[in-house]
Amino acid sequence: MEIQERVKNLVEEFARFNDWEERYKHIIAIGKDLEPMKEEYRQDQFKIKGCQSQVWLYPELNGDKIMFHADSDASIVKGVIALLMRVYSNATPAEILATKPDFLDTIGLREQLSMSRANGLSSMLKQISMYAVAFQAKMNMG
Repeated sequence: MEIQERVKNLVEEFARFNDWEERYKHIIAIGKDLEPMKEEYRQDQFKIKGCQSQVWLYPELNGDKIMFHADSDASIVKGVIALLMRVYSNATPAEILATKPDFLDTIGLREQLSMSRANGLSSMLKQISMYAVAFQAKMNMG
């Protein structure tokens, strides 16, 4: 599935909820469905700086696509990183870099987050982009 199709599906999925309480419950449920992260990836080098909660993000190049593995110790944050992974994981570095996180505004997530969680979200997005840039450079070098 193309990254733009995943974004479209996510926006449609969140449009079905009437209020933010339902959306929060859905985000937490998405986090609970996240595959358990291998202990070896739960290291400081994979921890996202700028998050109030602990969040780990491990990238893995699979062919020309980046697979992300993530976890958090906070249920809402785990849901948020899982949501980002649904969009950005299993995509090429170029697709990741070309896909702006506008969908977060479309579903209304950014405006619902506290300042510290919004900063954490920005840090997650920045880390995803940094991994994409690094893998793209590595791929271009051959």
